[in-house]
Amino acid sequence: MGKKLYVGSISFNATEESLRDLFSSIGEVESAKIITDRDTGRSKGFGFIEMSSEEDAKKAIEQLNGKIFMERTLIVNEARPQQQRERGGFGGGLGGFGQGRESGYRRGRR
Repeated sequence: MGKKLYVGSISFNATEESLRDLFSSIGEVESAKIITDRDTGRSKGFGFIEMSSEEDAKKAIEQLNGKIFMERTLIVNEARPQQQRERGGFGGGLGGFGQGRESGYRRGRR
C-alpha cells in the first residue's frame, strides 16, 4: 500500500491547512494538496494527502473514509499512479488543427 491518498468530496470551503489538520489527528502528514481549476483557481473538490508511513495511511482510510467533514462525506482511498496524458491544443497530437483528413483545398476542391 502506498502512502499517498486520494481524498474526494472535499468541501469547497476546505483549505489545505484544514485538510492537513484533519489527517494529522490520525498520523504524521507529509503533504496536503487540494486540486484547483487552472483558470478560476477554485477547488475541484478533491485532493491528495501523503502520510509519513503506510501504517498511518491505512489508519486514515479506515477512520476517515465516509466521515463527514465540513458537511460533506469524504471519500478516502489509496491514490492510483498518475496516468500520462497527451497534450492537446493547436497542431499537437492526433486530430489537432491542420491534421487528419485532407481538406478540400489540398485535394483541389473549393
